Amino acid sequence: MKTRLLLSAFLVLVITVTSFGIIGPHPVKKNVLNRDLIITNLMNGINSGNQGLRISSSYFLGELKSDEAVIPLMRILKNDENEEARIIAALSLVKIGDARGVFAIKQAIKFDSSERVKKLCSIFYQDYSSQKWYNKFPPKF
Repeated sequence: MKTRLLLSAFLVLVITVTSFGIIGPHPVKKNVLNRDLIITNLMNGINSGNQGLRISSSYFLGELKSDEAVIPLMRILKNDENEEARIIAALSLVKIGDARGVFAIKQAIKFDSSERVKKLCSIFYQDYSSQKWYNKFPPKF
């Protein structure tokens, strides 16, 4: 009987603490990201010998729209042997939107050795051009 009473009291105490947060202050969420540190780490990832790390770092630099990454991404687009790496570099350059990167994509459309890379660069460039046109002349409703 005593164990049942103690167990019930303990259970009520645990439910109260978890429901209402009686014990201690709430932890402060630290959602502050140091963008420069992230970009530095991703730039180091581009220079890695690990192909998967290089490709994913290239992708995330495009997602962050990192202007610092334009030259290394252009180097990947022009010189890398792996088609996937060149395609991701082109995609990231389009997302960044820098004029040098867009020009490199236009050159890849003409001169890349892979038909697959040429085709996807063409698609990326057409999408970039249509977005630029849409933003310049939005429809009037």
